[in-house]
Amino acid sequence: MITSTTFTPSGLPVLIGSLPLDDHQQALDWIFAATPEIPLWPQLPGNPLEQMMPQFAEGIPCIHEEHLTSPEGRILFDTSGPDFEAQQLAFYEDYMAVQEQPDTLAASRFRVSRERAEGLYQFVEHLQADRAASRPAAVKGQVTGPFTMLTGIKDRLGRAGYYDETVREMVVKGIAMKAAWQASFLSASGLPVIVFIDEPALAGLGSSAFISVDNAAVQEMLNEVAEAIHAAGALAGLHVCANTEWELLLTSKIDILSFDAYSFFDKLAALGAELHRYLDRGGILAWGGIPTGNAADIDKESADSLAQLWEAQAAQLVKPGRDLPALLRQMLITPSCGTGSLSRARAEKVLDLTKAVSAQLRAKYFQGSEMMPPS
Repeated sequence: MITSTTFTPSGLPVLIGSLPLDDHQQALDWIFAATPEIPLWPQLPGNPLEQMMPQFAEGIPCIHEEHLTSPEGRILFDTSGPDFEAQQLAFYEDYMAVQEQPDTLAASRFRVSRERAEGLYQFVEHLQADRAASRPAAVKGQVTGPFTMLTGIKDRLGRAGYYDETVREMVVKGIAMKAAWQASFLSASGLPVIVFIDEPALAGLGSSAFISVDNAAVQEMLNEVAEAIHAAGALAGLHVCANTEWELLLTSKIDILSFDAYSFFDKLAALGAELHRYLDRGGILAWGGIPTGNAADIDKESADSLAQLWEAQAAQLVKPGRDLPALLRQMLITPSCGTGSLSRARAEKVLDLTKAVSAQLRAKYFQGSEMMPPS
């Protein structure tokens, strides 16, 4: 089983997931050109079935989809149907079956269909067909996080699924098993696997919109997904692209914290003691230092300026026994978020910058043997 003590990120570049393309093969070409060390499967949100809510909704009976491919389409939760109790019972029977016999997960309701994740299937096929080529250090997947799913789906009156205990329990367990299925599916490559839990909605914690949300309950649901990923033999990452309750994440069971360092590094760095405890236990930081949220930032930055930004930020974390090379060994270099909403030209620049900043930092702080991942 891969663990945070056996996988050393060493400043390698990796992406977040979404790209502004409509062809999965072209997306894979972009990915393997920019991040061959840790490639990932692409999500193309121009396809309604590959957007955050629908992509991981199938097989969870409380979630209903209405005309997703039309402008009037929507996704919601509904437990009022006459057959819901029977569907709920079948869901939990399937859940218990894969708990007792994990080898049945591959053909269970928790698999993600090719219709909703074409990029995932093409990615695995590419890896299997390219075994003779240079081998990556790891491969990355991603799943919509339970909190983002539960605050994104609402009933017909606008109430979020998070506040319905029946819906919350089913969604958390459904997402956990989909993440475990994906980890197992990616492991067919024979490479170490990382699965990110994408949680943009965590940016709302502490705001008036989520005033009644219990942070401990949120951490518990994230831990359930992380534990399912671990049980499938993979590392669990968590991506959040804005400010949030960082202590909740630093003390959770995740192995990798992916954050927008370009805009919010100071918020995370303010928790110095908690951050160092996270690093002391082998936690990894995915430094989202390549901007994606503002076109002007993308246009003005260069590999040199962003490498200098990393140095200035990382210098704030230096302490006895943890110098810049040691910090870089516990970091991945990433964009601050996905590029699915950007123009193609700016998305390409973000990918180029991710590759270049990683290469520049590794060349400066590591010996030659550490600049490339193990074969």
